[in-house]
Amino acid sequence: MKIPPFALERYFAKHEFSTKYLLSSSDCDGLALSELLSWADEEMRGLWEKQALGYGESQGLPLLRREISSLYRDVSSEQILVAAPQELVLIAMNSLLEKGDHVVCTFPGYQSLYQIAESIGCEVSRWEPVEDEGWLFRVDDLLEKLRSDTKLLVVNFPHNPTGSLPSANDWRRIVAICAERGIRIFSDEMYRLLELDPKDRLDSACEVSGTAVSLFGMSKTFGLAGLRVGWLVTKDAALLERFKEYKDYTTICAAPPCELLAVMGLRAKDEIIPRHLARIRRNLGLIEAFFARRADRFTWVRPRAGTIGFPGLLRDEPDALCEKARAGGVLLLPSTVYGFPRPHVRVGLGRENMPEALARMGDFI
Repeated sequence: MKIPPFALERYFAKHEFSTKYLLSSSDCDGLALSELLSWADEEMRGLWEKQALGYGESQGLPLLRREISSLYRDVSSEQILVAAPQELVLIAMNSLLEKGDHVVCTFPGYQSLYQIAESIGCEVSRWEPVEDEGWLFRVDDLLEKLRSDTKLLVVNFPHNPTGSLPSANDWRRIVAICAERGIRIFSDEMYRLLELDPKDRLDSACEVSGTAVSLFGMSKTFGLAGLRVGWLVTKDAALLERFKEYKDYTTICAAPPCELLAVMGLRAKDEIIPRHLARIRRNLGLIEAFFARRADRFTWVRPRAGTIGFPGLLRDEPDALCEKARAGGVLLLPSTVYGFPRPHVRVGLGRENMPEALARMGDFI
């Protein structure tokens, strides 16, 4: 399989580590290793001190998979595969799809969610939200995209880059439509548990469909992107076996020290997630005030979940504005890296230094 460059990742590779203020990051500030270890209970401290640097279990550390299963309803540790999140997208798409299959995918979005399918030779229809309706993904628009031969629906809720989230009723309707038509769901849930209103949290796809596949991990919600630990969950045992067989050709197993640190992070979720939500809410207030003072230059739809938003530009072109921002030491993400035709930029809400980043941006705007 030949695949085009990943535009967003190439952009970050070029600019992320040379720009002082990251105003477009999709993750929360990374936790210090010392802080994570300070939260470890006696069991985890003992395991950490004795951890040998050998191979781990291919499916994932059983202790980690048991901890992951506690995040879901009626999910067992045997229904989980651990690997790096991006690796898991590659594994899933290559296991699920064949040349000629029809796929529907939410768009704009993380490129691998649709690009791998296209590179396999699938036909991908893009399901776009309506900005004027709060970046709403209309179910009726989805129905227009579905065909009699549609094999897979790929969704990303909470959504990157808009922060939108369907209602519980719409989500139930989506799941029911796919069940009725025999369409499998692949659900990217990397921003789950960061809903601004907990009442908006959707059931995970793997909880409401016996054939669905859910993706989650430690990168966004937990501020532990450096662990490179994520997981797929599905109750389809035969499909999970295919995932495991494909993983034998990628990393084989996760790094055992990272798996132990992921267990510590999951056990400390009541410390970590409220802190991140508090920072996101604070930063939302700051950036909304910033946009309100510049209503002639930006449009803004408030995200409902996650760490990112997608303001529109009224006077600037995305690439030109982002180049100007970088010259001033601030990294924004232009909508062009998503292949999205209308002028927008992505902003991130999960970093502690947003006040300084906005002050710097205000100076050159």
